[in-house]
Amino acid sequence: MFTKILVANRGEIAIRAFRAAYELGARTVAVFPYEDRNSLHRLKADEAYQIGEIGHPVRAYLDVDEIIRVALESGADAIYPGYGFLAENPELAMKAAANGIAFIGPPAGVLQMAGNKVAAKERAISAGVPVLASTPASRDIDELLAGAEAIGFPLFAKAVAGGGGRGMRRVETKDELAPALAEAMREADSAFGDPTMFLEQAVLRPRHIEVQILADAEGGTVHLFERDCSVQRRHQKVIEIAPAPNISDELRAALHRDAVAFARSIGYVNAGTVEFLVDTVGARAGTHVFIEMNPRIQVEHTVTEEITDVDLVQAQMRIAAGATLAELGLEQSNIRQRGFALQCRITTEDPTQGFRPDTGKITTYRSPGGAGVRLDGGTINPGAQISPYFDSMLTKLTCRGRDYQTAVSRSRRALAEFRIRGVATNIPFLQAVLDDASFKKGDLSTSFIDERPELLRGRESKDRGTKILNWLVDVTVNKPNGSNPITVNPASKLPVLDLGQPAPAGSRQRLLELGPDGFARALREQKALAVTETTFRDAHQSLLATRLRTRDLTLVAPYVARLTPELFSVEAWGGATYDVALRFLGEDPWDRLAKLRETMPNLALQMLLRGRNTVGYTPYPTEVTDAFVREAADTGVDIFRIFDALNDVEQMRPAIDAVRATGTTVAEVALCYTGDLLNPGEDLYTLDYYLRLAEQIVDAGAHVLAIKDMAGLLRPAAASRLVTALRENFDLPVHVHTHDTPGGQLATLLAASDAGADAVDVASAPMAGTTSQPSMSSLIAALAHTERDTGIDLEAASALEPYWESVRMLYRPFESGLSGPTGRVYHHEIPGGQLSNLRQQAIALGLADDFELIEDMYAAANKILGRVPKVTPSSKVVGDLALYLAAVRADPSDFEEHPERYDVPDSVVGFMAGELGELPGGWPEPFRSKVLAGREVKIDIEPISEEDEDALGAGSATRRAALNRLLFPAPARSLAQVREVFGDLSVLDSADYLYGLAPGQEHVVEIDKGVRLYVGLEAIGEVDPKGLRTVMTTLNGQLRPVYARDRSVEVDSRLAEKADTSKSGQVAAPFSGVVTLRAAVGDVVAAGQPVASIEAMKMEAAITAPVAGVVQRVAIDATQQVDAGDLLVVIHPEH
Repeated sequence: MFTKILVANRGEIAIRAFRAAYELGARTVAVFPYEDRNSLHRLKADEAYQIGEIGHPVRAYLDVDEIIRVALESGADAIYPGYGFLAENPELAMKAAANGIAFIGPPAGVLQMAGNKVAAKERAISAGVPVLASTPASRDIDELLAGAEAIGFPLFAKAVAGGGGRGMRRVETKDELAPALAEAMREADSAFGDPTMFLEQAVLRPRHIEVQILADAEGGTVHLFERDCSVQRRHQKVIEIAPAPNISDELRAALHRDAVAFARSIGYVNAGTVEFLVDTVGARAGTHVFIEMNPRIQVEHTVTEEITDVDLVQAQMRIAAGATLAELGLEQSNIRQRGFALQCRITTEDPTQGFRPDTGKITTYRSPGGAGVRLDGGTINPGAQISPYFDSMLTKLTCRGRDYQTAVSRSRRALAEFRIRGVATNIPFLQAVLDDASFKKGDLSTSFIDERPELLRGRESKDRGTKILNWLVDVTVNKPNGSNPITVNPASKLPVLDLGQPAPAGSRQRLLELGPDGFARALREQKALAVTETTFRDAHQSLLATRLRTRDLTLVAPYVARLTPELFSVEAWGGATYDVALRFLGEDPWDRLAKLRETMPNLALQMLLRGRNTVGYTPYPTEVTDAFVREAADTGVDIFRIFDALNDVEQMRPAIDAVRATGTTVAEVALCYTGDLLNPGEDLYTLDYYLRLAEQIVDAGAHVLAIKDMAGLLRPAAASRLVTALRENFDLPVHVHTHDTPGGQLATLLAASDAGADAVDVASAPMAGTTSQPSMSSLIAALAHTERDTGIDLEAASALEPYWESVRMLYRPFESGLSGPTGRVYHHEIPGGQLSNLRQQAIALGLADDFELIEDMYAAANKILGRVPKVTPSSKVVGDLALYLAAVRADPSDFEEHPERYDVPDSVVGFMAGELGELPGGWPEPFRSKVLAGREVKIDIEPISEEDEDALGAGSATRRAALNRLLFPAPARSLAQVREVFGDLSVLDSADYLYGLAPGQEHVVEIDKGVRLYVGLEAIGEVDPKGLRTVMTTLNGQLRPVYARDRSVEVDSRLAEKADTSKSGQVAAPFSGVVTLRAAVGDVVAAGQPVASIEAMKMEAAITAPVAGVVQRVAIDATQQVDAGDLLVVIHPEH
């Protein structure tokens, strides 16, 4: 036996050889180029030597002289080639022999013959082995075209020196042959330096079955049964099975017989594989033909080892050292087959990217184990850098079982156990293949994958932990919201309560029992003042830019349901919450509604509906309104507060009709209050105006009348007069909503109560006041023990205030409201929620210290636009104009007189064109005509497509997705993108979501029921030249490096230029690798002439000019690492 074996390979097969050598008592030698110095195979050997030039790692493994140099220097007495690289290179075998070093493989002459497919075929014919009809080898395309006539179609065009699927094309028709030949010849010439081709008859829906051969130097030859390698992609094997399932005993025996006969006929020595194709359809179904012999060990040799208990690599070494098969105990009668084995190749090929090999650093690796599971890996460990230079295989998974089904089941289990993060893998694709019903039955062919394109779209790994960790690290590094202002978890502030007890019956049960009409009638008849809590929507919209996450609402919702079951309703959805959830929170608003319905089953949920705008900013077709209301009602909305920004009942009518059509929900229709109806000088928004409006609302079918005072302009006496008049003239209950911007709106609610208002809106005290609603506890206390006592327990309402106070502190970065009340609201009339937002916009414009200017401009804009009710979206138009006037420091009078001299905001132009409807006081002329002069504004409602109409009528999930897309296309895309990159972020605690990870603290993330992640922060690294920081984290106790872009750092590094494939002269890198240019500026090149070479995927290939012309520019250095698609050379075409 040899004393020291050099392995002329890398990765998995090198390690496999080292293990075999160790067991045989031989020392081992590894070789590696500089770029592969961190590969595990270097560490596994007793000695390791660097080879080749820096910058050419693939070339190093292909350098015969370098291998011989190291063998001589290290004193190796044998060279083991493995597979790939120099495994079939006769030169290595000859030079090894010339230097007195054994080559562990067949003799050079056999390598030359077996590598030549034409010569191998001639030997097969002489040995009586069936072969395919074919043409003589040639470099003449015309000669090959002529030979095709005798073979017929379909056929294969094959390179004589081909391998690994390169230089091979399947051709279906005569017209396709010439271009396929030209392409395959170029590929063969680049890969092997020989463009010689031959044509061969194609087998119909073939199976690819190979037989493992072992032969000694004394003529002993045995087979170790067959392997099915039919599951292939582009002629490259994906899954291998031993023995081949579902073939007859007669075929099996014939395959074994012919494989041994061929090996003997060529005097084969060592391990090799004889490959056959078997027809599965047509007249020749079940017959086989020889295609080639591989004179080396195969990647898939492990499945044969598992079913025979024969170590093939050890056998190779011992045979090369002179042992006979008899001495190895490997006579044919002694070789037994037991069970089945199946091999999956785990690679970095990404099925979602056309199987393009991924590169990067492995951040996490967990492998499967247990009975019947074998792993052969060589480049896979946490921290391993996957480069583009070499084969994309990470590890080989081989599973065995007593029968085929057990082997498949075990493989499926093992694949599910893998956790590989940092690079994409083909594991989801392999899982899809193994789950296929035909695969489970063993119905296989080489077209198996092509026949099932859905396999390529297969499942994607959820990878939830990595995605969430990426978000947490990004927030930790960039701190978009600063540091966490609190140290206490708001949940700890919740009162002690048994949530296992069902919530008592409340307003929802009353609505279900009485129906919408009876529910409204009961509200009108009750003495107690009904209370709606707005903390779940309008309060945080007004104070915290609508940023409250669903998690914080659903946490407190069960307590609200049990402590304050007397509430009339909880306003929890609609308005800006819909848009903001999609745009900023990475949440689906429908999920929020469903969760709130589940956690508050006893309380009526109320939403804000902008008429036919639904929750959008422009009118939509009636089909959209109908579908929205239907879905909202089905999901959990009980009361729809419907309004129109211009008090146009016709714009509200579609929504009212849709709500009444449900038969189960309440249409609460609002008149939007503005101005001061007590002022004798008010000539537009008078009591008569509101009564006429209310009459139209009642006639349209409202169940409840609402007064919607968005700016807090409704004064106590005005409230008293308006509510009294509404109750005197109409039988419907009256619901009052106001904002406490001026600070005295509790008095307005009490005055409305005294006048007979049936319900009012309030918020929990810590979320009340200023631009929000008045305080709930103040209202409850004010009416306690009076005729209009709300019936709500003051202690119960107050018990939830510490939670809301803590939540508000948690969201402090989004505080944009007032520090205290303001009387200036009576001047500028800015709605509460908008007042908060305008302050943020003032900061962006550099006007934070001159906010009074924006307030004054808002008042001026309101006058210019015709004194409109200022509610979303009309308030946005007024705000846009105010911001514009403030930004350009315009004189409002001059703007009104000469709007043509200014860049009028688009929203103002659309508004003047009637996009939002008719103005209550008519159009401001001549301003309107001047704005619209020379402009063509389209205000028609766009009809929806037939496809969208079908989606709106489909199931709930499809309808929700369609509504998101139709109402807010860009935010809907934003949500999809966030979920694609970071997963479902709603599972994060808000402190973690907003502020990231804290050193020394364990963060718990429950991603599913009974599934928890434990995350910690270890260290944050320095910024690299690309602006990236390496953040060391722990995930479930394991170190995990995560990379985040530090957006506070400016990066000067140059981005690689990408080729424009639409321009014929631009030459792109075909895949990632190291490119060496062979052309310079000014060179004249012909089409097909190499202009560069690329080293990657264990080969060196030429990159050729797509057109003839002159090299105009080179985009990279002489030798440079590139990614797929990078621009290399620009050629100016000659024509």
